[in-house]
Amino acid sequence: MRKIAYSLAIVLLLSACNSESTDKSKAEEQTKQEVMYMEEALLGKWQGMIEIPQSPLEIILNLEESSGSISVPAQGVSDFAFESIKYNESDLAITINLAGSQIKIAGKLKNETVEGTFMQNGQSYPITLKPYKETPVTYDELLIPVAGGELKAALERPVKATGELVIIHAGSGPTNKDGNTIGAGSNNSLKMIAESLAEKGISSIRFDKRGIGDNTALTKKEEELTFDMYVEDVKAIVDYAKKADRFNDIHLLGHSEGALIMTLAAQQNDVASLISIAGIGRPANEVLMEQLSASLPPNLLLESEKALQQLKAGKKVEAVSAQLQSLFRPSVQPYIISWLKYDPQQEISNVNVPIIILQGKKDIQVTEKDAENLYAANNQATIHYFDKMNHVLKDVEGDRDQNLASYYNPGLPLTNGLIEEITEFIKQ
Repeated sequence: MRKIAYSLAIVLLLSACNSESTDKSKAEEQTKQEVMYMEEALLGKWQGMIEIPQSPLEIILNLEESSGSISVPAQGVSDFAFESIKYNESDLAITINLAGSQIKIAGKLKNETVEGTFMQNGQSYPITLKPYKETPVTYDELLIPVAGGELKAALERPVKATGELVIIHAGSGPTNKDGNTIGAGSNNSLKMIAESLAEKGISSIRFDKRGIGDNTALTKKEEELTFDMYVEDVKAIVDYAKKADRFNDIHLLGHSEGALIMTLAAQQNDVASLISIAGIGRPANEVLMEQLSASLPPNLLLESEKALQQLKAGKKVEAVSAQLQSLFRPSVQPYIISWLKYDPQQEISNVNVPIIILQGKKDIQVTEKDAENLYAANNQATIHYFDKMNHVLKDVEGDRDQNLASYYNPGLPLTNGLIEEITEFIKQ
């Protein structure tokens, strides 16, 4: 690798100057001079993960000779300028002042990989960065008018379109248009669905939910977000698609929590069908308690149960233990209240279009019982199980660890037969 040499203090030697003051100045500057070297291979864009336990976070660093920037796609941070950057051969040290929070990144180039640490607020996490690879954009970007501004969405168009359109809604939490959740890795499940449908001649629209990624600005404060806003966003997309006058039929596809959102949207819009994938079939408080019982000690489990009962009654919880803040923090309680008022069985019973319920038998978040409940609630529904499909729509055969590892593996293909089942349902 070539090295670039540059000085932090430039010494200018003028042979015509031979005075005593010039000699003194020359000596002082030579003493101050710090010549540092950098590996040329460090320059450019790097991509990797901050290895935060249970919630790794993707970052992109753009390294220049005397400046640079950081992007955090999942948090809507794009090309935020460094406060400083220093190189010493294959080492680099970066400081960033982000909203008053001091961030330091230290790394070393080793065999085309930058390994180091990310430090913020007294916490330190390992990072591993690889040369950035631009992801080819296969879709058209749309700007759809919604409450509070415009929703940025991705229209995946096939070469030979059938006239069918599928609107895709992601699952719970900060999940983007590709099906990737902050802190739960990249699996690209929804991206794969959109691209696979395009190969079958079916168009699709998918989008980052308001408050994250491309649509971060649509939610100024977390406490303003409600479940019903997501439903209204879908309604706006349906209206937009109808005005586009290029789609014969519009189908709604929801994954996990998105299945309930699309169920509500199907009641309110003139659409052709509803596709529910890994949708819960019980009130959300029951599902949450089931999931929490596997990880919380008895005292916190009891506190969670009481909190959910209060929130389901439409009342905020004033005191929450520190260990439960991520789940019941005050700013997220309005959203939980708006979500808990819906019973998925009751809501799907009010849908008057064809429905298909798709469920994986390896799903460790949503059960076959949930699918059965939904199926029993509407006589227009059909149901299909996939023996090896888990919650992120990938085939797994091993234990829980292998199941969870698939959440972080975008290289795994979709469950065998999933796209065919969706396509056949749409075109019937």
